[in-house]
Amino acid sequence: MASKGRPYRRIVVDGFDVLIGKGDAENDLLTFEVAEPRDFWLHVGGGVAGSHVVVRAPEAPDEVPRAVLERAAALAAWHSKARNARRVDVHVCRVADVSKRRGAPAGEVHLRRWDTLRVAPNAE
Repeated sequence: MASKGRPYRRIVVDGFDVLIGKGDAENDLLTFEVAEPRDFWLHVGGGVAGSHVVVRAPEAPDEVPRAVLERAAALAAWHSKARNARRVDVHVCRVADVSKRRGAPAGEVHLRRWDTLRVAPNAE
């Protein structure tokens, strides 16, 4: 996929764009400048370092299938320090529920509300 020069990698899962941040500063750009408020945001829970993952939501955002979110969660787990774990908890929320406190380091965010998907890390 053509993601050279972008702050993220792009993968298509069942017709949905899944964007994966490439580092802390790139995660901030992806989450706060590229993503739309209705998009889904995923990250490994428990304070584990990893990529921010965004699933682009269509105009009717309730139509993102659970299988797509589970696949994106597996990618979030793979692109984290928990890559070698058997199962990983991944937080899932809308981008609108992600914020950043003033002065927080790059990549660090606060979630207002989220759900959790437990998945096996997988790059495929």
